Amino acid sequence: MCRAKSPRIDTARFATIALMRELWLIRHGETEWSRSGAHTGRTDIPLTAAGRNDAAALGRYLEARPFDLVLVSPLQRARETCRLAGYQNALVEPDLREWDYGDYEGRTTPQIQAEHPAWSLWTDGVPNGETAAQVAARAERVIARALPAAGDVALFSHGHILRVLAARWLGLPPQDGSLFALGTAAVSTLGYEHETRVITRWNLSLSA
Repeated sequence: MCRAKSPRIDTARFATIALMRELWLIRHGETEWSRSGAHTGRTDIPLTAAGRNDAAALGRYLEARPFDLVLVSPLQRARETCRLAGYQNALVEPDLREWDYGDYEGRTTPQIQAEHPAWSLWTDGVPNGETAAQVAARAERVIARALPAAGDVALFSHGHILRVLAARWLGLPPQDGSLFALGTAAVSTLGYEHETRVITRWNLSLSA
């Protein structure tokens, strides 16, 4: 039976299956903007004191778990989380940066909806920013980089890009990332059940 699939994700899926074991998705700790609900894409802001505590809690949870590959977004909130969690030698991966929210950078959903009722990032997009398809393309490149690893891979990154990445891992359209709530300092893992891609844990919160 023929089933419609994304050609880019399928190429990586069947060429390198069973090498990587689990893909660990780790969202950064709290920032001032994540606390307020403001969309934080390319704005490079640090963790709050609570966010730094969150990152330290991640380190205690991970207990220096060995990863074959650790990748981190170039933005400081992700890099600081990664460092405080104990992974100082992570490799910077530009494709792990957050969704570019364009003109909606720094604005909350209620603020945007006051001008555009019922607006949703997932279905309506952002003016002068990235489309869902563009974010998905970056997520797929990260997956392709992770798959040849001989063991587990950790990704320290951001909420929306990681939700899109999870959707693409499952072969779902990027808009279905809306179904996967993901808090700050949360841990999720993606893996396999036999040859089927699955979520093995999701949104395990270590936030205080």
